[in-house]
Amino acid sequence: MRSGHRLGRPFGWLWGAYGTSALGTWLAFGAFPLIAIQVLHAGPAEVAALSSAGAAVGAVVAVPLGPWVEFRRKRPVLIAMDLVRFAALLTVPAAYALDVLTFLQLLLVSVVVAAADITFRAASGAYLKTLLPAEDLLVANARFESTSWTTTIIGPPLGGAAIGLLGPVATVVADAVSYLLSALGIRAMGGHEPPAERRDAPRMRAGDLLDGWRYILADATLRPLFFNTALFNGLVMAAQPLLAVLMLGPLGFAPWQYGLAFAAPSIGGLLGSRLARPLVTRFGQRRVLVGSGALRAIWPVGLAFLGPGAGGLLLVVGVELGLIFCCGVFNPVCATYRLERTETGRVARTLSAWAVTTKASTALLTAVWGVLGGLLGPRTAIGLTGVLLLATPLLLPRRTAAPPSEPEQDLEQVRAPEPEQTPEQTPNPGGR
Repeated sequence: MRSGHRLGRPFGWLWGAYGTSALGTWLAFGAFPLIAIQVLHAGPAEVAALSSAGAAVGAVVAVPLGPWVEFRRKRPVLIAMDLVRFAALLTVPAAYALDVLTFLQLLLVSVVVAAADITFRAASGAYLKTLLPAEDLLVANARFESTSWTTTIIGPPLGGAAIGLLGPVATVVADAVSYLLSALGIRAMGGHEPPAERRDAPRMRAGDLLDGWRYILADATLRPLFFNTALFNGLVMAAQPLLAVLMLGPLGFAPWQYGLAFAAPSIGGLLGSRLARPLVTRFGQRRVLVGSGALRAIWPVGLAFLGPGAGGLLLVVGVELGLIFCCGVFNPVCATYRLERTETGRVARTLSAWAVTTKASTALLTAVWGVLGGLLGPRTAIGLTGVLLLATPLLLPRRTAAPPSEPEQDLEQVRAPEPEQTPEQTPNPGGR
């Protein structure tokens, strides 16, 4: 590890670009449903479709983009995806100003943004592996994670204030501008990016779309981790709408109490991400990966016992704090482990397949639990997610194999030239 954990000027630009776009995303959190309700007078079914169908269709659209990204230089792809999101989001305030905004446009924009987001994540993971040596990946991923939780803490309150003063369309403008600034930051990184992998076949075939999934399922340690994260994320997110119904309905919590119950515990994610590297240094990667992955699963079942009043509010805050702290430790360790286990020439396809599956499983489980909530009641459905989450540690890797070996010359090629090192500021309030 380099002294002082200086990861270099190019990483500093990449980190800053990530933080800028993440802040823009959280500033505009919930803006599309608000626009649909307040401006377009959409009903519950349309709002639900906007939230779930947009992400699901975006995931399907992103399927061919993973193999496409793999065989191209990653930095131009990152810039292109930022500019695509900037242009797509900017159509919303433009249409609003011209009084031609429609629900279909909101849905199409959400699809484009979701597909571009998956593609950006796949390309950024592949680029990060070429930018830094393996021993610095955990530090980098922990910084992304801490930034993600920092923006989660400060973004929604600022966005809520902006919506109150200027309306939800203003936060969409801020989100669009954040992507433009991110593209400019990535453009300013400079440095040399190694040539992309060459495709064996002259054209992409239909079977190539499944390369990422084939690689994951053929790896004895990536496979269980893949199923674990898809199921865990999907179940946790599926319970959120039901919890909102329970807290804001029968239990009588005020909207500000509901917001506080989920904003305040985000400090746990920041703390967990800061502890990830020291914990790995002391206990080893596998122990921290499995331990934090198992501990994060024990918290959500407590939400089934949620009651009214201050006691209920403290219960939600406590459960979410424990859950988010464990996720803050697990996420950067998992992201680093996944990069180490994946060959350099397959990272984009692997990360794309991973993100597509996670988004699709979340959309599916959210829809299923919406039906279960109607049949069984929100409390019972929330309890069921908690019980199922207790089984997810069984899908964590039970052994750790050595990462795939790569030719020495390839490793030398992918490392960026050493720039003049400058200390980076520790964020003081991720990643996703």
